[in-house]
Amino acid sequence: MNLVLQYPIFGPEIHCPHCHQIIAALTLTDTYLCPRHGAFEADPQTGELIHLQSQRHWRLWQDKWYQQYTHPDGIRFEIHEALDRLYTEGYRATKIIIARRYRKLVSIYLELNSSWKEDPDSNNLQFYGIPVEFSPDPSEAPCWEVINFDLETEKGTPQHYTYYHLFE
Repeated sequence: MNLVLQYPIFGPEIHCPHCHQIIAALTLTDTYLCPRHGAFEADPQTGELIHLQSQRHWRLWQDKWYQQYTHPDGIRFEIHEALDRLYTEGYRATKIIIARRYRKLVSIYLELNSSWKEDPDSNNLQFYGIPVEFSPDPSEAPCWEVINFDLETEKGTPQHYTYYHLFE
């Protein structure tokens, strides 16, 4: 029997999306088991990892798990936490680029900045007082199918951010 067929789609072990510890797959299932956070099921159809207890969905991009949101407070909280971390590191965000798939979800939090009237092509949207843009189509940049947002800093370095929920 082919050993690859005995494990879920992500292989014999992964890093837990919550605590980042290596967790093992249960053979002949689509499940990974974290001793701290319980079972995660790998969905081969969508490529998502689903935390069975909370029903949170995660997708993998470049060895990093990104939670996939269905509620506006989740993405808003993740952006807020990333901005806070950036600030404590001595940087400030100059732009937030949010994945296009969240446009409707975050629209209730976006503010219109009327002081930018000198740029007629600008969409004038802000989030926490920071200019917002939406990502290119995932067909142009596949990472936007998975990642949630980038923060551009005063040094112009975009960062793919994910907020790790640490349940102690």
